[in-house]
Parts: sequence; structure tokens; C-alpha cells
Amino acid sequence: MARLLNAPPSSPFLSNLTASLRLVPPPFARRSLQFKVKCSSSGESQESESEAGTSSLSSATAGAASSSSGSTYKLCAGIGGVGFCETAYLTYLKLTNSDAFCPIGGSSCGDVLNSDYASVFGIPLPLIGMIAYGTVAALGIRLTGKDFPFGLGESNGRLVLLGITTSMATASAYFLYLLSTKFSGASCSYCLLSALLSFSLFLVTIKDFGFEEIQKTMGLQLCMVSLVVVTLSTAYSTTQSIPSSLAEMEIPFFTTEITTPSSTFAVSLARHLHSIGAKMYGAFWCSHCLEQKQMFGRDAAKILDYVECFPDGYKKGTKIAKQCADVGIEGFPTWLINGFERRARIVRACPSIWI
Repeated sequence: MARLLNAPPSSPFLSNLTASLRLVPPPFARRSLQFKVKCSSSGESQESESEAGTSSLSSATAGAASSSSGSTYKLCAGIGGVGFCETAYLTYLKLTNSDAFCPIGGSSCGDVLNSDYASVFGIPLPLIGMIAYGTVAALGIRLTGKDFPFGLGESNGRLVLLGITTSMATASAYFLYLLSTKFSGASCSYCLLSALLSFSLFLVTIKDFGFEEIQKTMGLQLCMVSLVVVTLSTAYSTTQSIPSSLAEMEIPFFTTEITTPSSTFAVSLARHLHSIGAKMYGAFWCSHCLEQKQMFGRDAAKILDYVECFPDGYKKGTKIAKQCADVGIEGFPTWLINGFERRARIVRACPSIWI
């Protein structure tokens, strides 16, 4: 071939053909060049596709985690809102000395809500619950909108939410224990609803944490549980327990002297209550009845129309006085004003031992 190309052409046609052959590269060089370019292009394309796939997978994983957390925050905000409404209603009743509407449990529900266990260090439990539920609802809303309060990041916000819900669930478990041991046979629909909401908040929050995260936050949870139990135990250490069966007790009748002086206002109020026929129903052992008499004072208490429901003392089989039974007295002290029964909320009510 080389000799043919270098030989002098014998005709114009051969001359043109020879020139064309010199301009066309050999077939193997063309294939080699194409092979090199194709190999380089394929490697870069594969690397780009691999990087794009990894980026897409990471974005999808992050999006799924964000969506799950968003649903958790919304659910916490909703449950917290329901709890806030319930406790706000009970707080209003507590501050206005009004009776709670108890669809289940009747009078026993009111006895639980007005017992010595219905406050912690003098602070009404409904008020504490309203603050807790309100905080959870507000935090859930802020975390949903990625608007972190007080400069907290999302991770710190989740820890705060976990700490609050853990405390609420622990307190609810403690109160359920008190309800079953100190108020045997009593029913409190509001207490059960609050416990259900607290446990739901805790489970929803803990579900958002993975197993490894739960292990890391176990110390925080144990600290919150211990703090709640110690606080409640200390608050109730001086509270007199309510016997589960007072029917076995025998209490002889006794009188207690009123030692406090009466103010002019107390005397005027006592006279007004007497003039409209208001009556106070109580029992001789009821410390809260005595507290109310002490509030009126020595002179004003003598003006009040007080009805003793157990004038002969109490022992097994003793029935409540007819005057008290006729108006359906279920706890002490109870006032009957203008034909309407009203459990006095100035102080807490004593248990009804004849039930």
C-alpha cells in the first residue's frame, strides 16, 4: 500500500484517488480514537448517575423523617389543645367555687376533684395541668412551623417536648394510683380523660424517637420521673388519707369550741343567711366544717342555721339524720340556699362516710 501511494500516478483519476487515500485515516486509528472517547464518556456518566442517585436517596430519607416529625408535632398540638380546654374548664370551676358537671361518677367525681389531693403545695391541679397542656400545644405548633422558640433548635425542642410529656405521664400514673387506693369505689371522668391524654402525648412523642435516641435520652426521662414522684410524695406526705371503708369506724359525738372572734362583716353575713333561710349541713368530725365556722367566728357561728347530720355519733349501721337525708346531702359541708344545694368550696369537702 505504501509503495502504491508513493508511486507516481499514471492518470488523473489515480492521482485523485491517491490524494483521497492519504486524507482518510486508517480504520484501526479511527476505531481506537472512538474507543477512547467512548470509554471516557461512559465513566463520567456513570459517576454522575451514581452521585445523583445517592443525593436523591438522601433527600427522600430526610423528607420522610421531616414529614414524620411534622405529623408528630401536629398530633401533640391537637391533643395538648384538648387537654388545655379540659383543665381550663376545671380551673374556672375551682376559682369560681362552682360544681363540676360529672357525666360519670356523680357525686364521687366531685368529691375527688375537691379533695385534699386536688392541689399540690396549695396550687390547684387543674391550673398546673392547664399550663402543661398549653405548653405542649404551643410547642407543637411552633415546631410544626419550624419557628423554634427562644432560639432552640429542633433537636432541643424535641427534648423539651419529651421531658414535659414524660412528666405528665408520670403524674397521671401517680394520680391513678391515688384514685384506686385513696378513693376506693370512686369514679372521676375528668381524671381518667386527663390520664388518657397524657399517656397519648407520651406515646406519640416517644414514637418519634428511634431506639438509639431513646437510649441516649433515658437519663433525662429517669430524672423527670424521679422529680415528679418525689415532688408529689412530698406534697401529699402531710395529707390525711381517706380510709377505703369508714363504715367499720366508731366515732362518739363531740363538740368543738369556736375560738376566733367575729368581724362586723361576718356577723352581717350570718344574719343575712339566717334571714333567707340558708342552712349549713355538716358532721361533727368534719374538719372543714369547723374551718368554715372559725371563718365566721364565735358570735356569727351562733347565728347560722347549722344542721348536724350525725347528732348521736357514728358507728356501723348509723343512718344520717332525717333532715340531711331529705335534702340528699352527700358530703360536708353543704349549704342549702334558696332551695338550691351548693357544696361550699371555701374549703375542701369532707368525705361522706355513710356511703
